[in-house]
Amino acid sequence: MDHDDVLAYCLAKPGAFRDEPWEGDVVAKVGGKIFAFLGSGHAVGLKCGPNREVADEWLHQYPDDAKASPYIGRSGWNVLTIGGAIPDDELREAIDASYDTIVSKLPKKARP
Repeated sequence: MDHDDVLAYCLAKPGAFRDEPWEGDVVAKVGGKIFAFLGSGHAVGLKCGPNREVADEWLHQYPDDAKASPYIGRSGWNVLTIGGAIPDDELREAIDASYDTIVSKLPKKARP
């Protein structure tokens, strides 16, 4: 997968849309909430667990291609390298999990 594939996969989710809340930083949102940060083009920021402990599993499994997200990492967000050691199917599963987590926290009327 490359950046465009990841963005297309994110935007294919029900209710998902592209936004650029900060100049040059593309994100995918659902219900007004971000579920994927795609700014750099070489990585994607995703909610990888409910807390840092769970999200750290990615760091242990892929030490060269996963790192805690700056500022929001303590909340379970990681930055995963696109096109690195993380298999495409696992990257898609991580996107699915991030999307599902964010949707589950939306008010029922805002859910797709």
